Amino acid sequence: MPYVVTQSCCNDASCVVACPVNCIHPAPGDPGFAEAEMLHVDPATCVDCGACATACPVGAIVPHTKLQPHELPFLEINASYYRDNPHADRTPLALVPAQRRLRSSDPVRVAVVGAGPAGMYVADELLKHPEVSVDVYDRLPTPYGLLRAGVAPDHQDTKRAEELFRDIESQPGFRYRLGVEVGEDVALEELLRHHHAVVYAVGASADRPLGVPGEDLPGSLSATDLVGWYNGHPDRRDLDVRLDGERVVVVGNGNVALDVARVLTADPARLAATDIADHALAALAESGVREVVVLGRRGPAQAAFTLPELVGLAGHHDLNVRVEAAAEDLAGDDPRLVALAELARRPVDPALRTMVLRFNTAPVEVLGSDRVSGLRVARTELVPDGNGVLRARLTEDTETIEAGMVLRSVGYRGVPVRDLPHDADTHTVRNDGGRVRPGVYVAGWAKRGSTGFIGSNKTCAQETVGRLLDDLDANLVDRGPRDPRGLEEELRRRGVTVVDLAGWRAIDEEERRRGAAAGRPRRKIVDPAELTRVAARDRLAGRYAGGGRR
Repeated sequence: MPYVVTQSCCNDASCVVACPVNCIHPAPGDPGFAEAEMLHVDPATCVDCGACATACPVGAIVPHTKLQPHELPFLEINASYYRDNPHADRTPLALVPAQRRLRSSDPVRVAVVGAGPAGMYVADELLKHPEVSVDVYDRLPTPYGLLRAGVAPDHQDTKRAEELFRDIESQPGFRYRLGVEVGEDVALEELLRHHHAVVYAVGASADRPLGVPGEDLPGSLSATDLVGWYNGHPDRRDLDVRLDGERVVVVGNGNVALDVARVLTADPARLAATDIADHALAALAESGVREVVVLGRRGPAQAAFTLPELVGLAGHHDLNVRVEAAAEDLAGDDPRLVALAELARRPVDPALRTMVLRFNTAPVEVLGSDRVSGLRVARTELVPDGNGVLRARLTEDTETIEAGMVLRSVGYRGVPVRDLPHDADTHTVRNDGGRVRPGVYVAGWAKRGSTGFIGSNKTCAQETVGRLLDDLDANLVDRGPRDPRGLEEELRRRGVTVVDLAGWRAIDEEERRRGAAAGRPRRKIVDPAELTRVAARDRLAGRYAGGGRR
């Protein structure tokens, strides 16, 4: 097998288009593409050209001769996909559809609210049309959303998607308006007076609660907040994280739960080579945590984490991974069960910190008086619901797990977005394929819920932008002249400090400069006031040109 997809896969399908022999699947249009944990290279038809590796924005595709020992399972993972999903009717070349063009060449200016992956992919799709210019707004003075503040610091390969976003923001017609909170600093109707259309890509900003007594105690935190804390999100820099206890419990067993458990048990020396926030690195260096217990309500076969994350975990030999599950629950040829069974057989080194993967266990009550002291849990049993789906049901078999901190990682939910209709059942903005109404659109998690991977936002953006283009061609959107400069003047009068592309590039350069001095990729600036000072200082010095056509 010349090339292999590894666990860093982001599913944006750039490799599919680049492949000259169409040997990477599932591809857009294939069954299961939207839900796929990763893509796979067919060993029988790969011609070893390397086009896919060049196209991959996160460096997830490598020659089989360069696989690290912990990546070797991906040889079988890639090959087994084609044994189970043969693609005999393969077209010899990847098909790229003709680029759609707008019927009118009149200029169009679109505001994109949110500079995370969803917003950046929307901007990219829009800028394929020479008539369109894009202003990307975000309340933070830095872009990239969860790519910057959500990806674990020891997943630096995944963060290479920044290179793709740098290409997007360098296109003519792109402008940043960072540090502007839409809904507070500026209203939707104001944006529409200065732009032809507005696309919201604001994510799902709240975590789901456990719904058990005591979860409001100090020391009971959202895993999302902890991720923001160690990734240097300005809103989380002062989070009360106490690591003096020996044990932490994480409720939920998805990829985020594995991330926080892995960071809390990692050797600080390894983290010191990443872009983890300085305050988190200092706290983890003094941490007393020796064990992190990851709880799943259902069994190993129903765990929420993906196979690539599990394989990646198996590659870390500076921690113990203890799997608490019955042998019969780990039997079978499902790749995740095979990986878990192999982890369960690994010897335990008492000198190392330990991650415990525990199944069929649910929280009942967070314990403590002035702060968390433990978690009362109950064993669960699996029973089918009316649709035959196995659900976890509490039993009376309970116990107490002593812990100094409890983290909930049971999913996200969208909160209402000002000026947009909210669906209380799905926790999303009510929309039709991304269209809220002509002129107003939505993409990303706010549109579809908290599902998918970084690259899933690409196909989501294509659908939303398609709706916008439909409305432009149908004359449902006023194509009259728009000039956002008046809005910029109004924001300045309101005391809003706007960071443009030049300002962001100055911040980026300064963070990388500080990182290089310490032997790290970057050292993040976490104080919003310092971020805006760095942006303004370098802009006033004339080090960069402004971004995009007007």
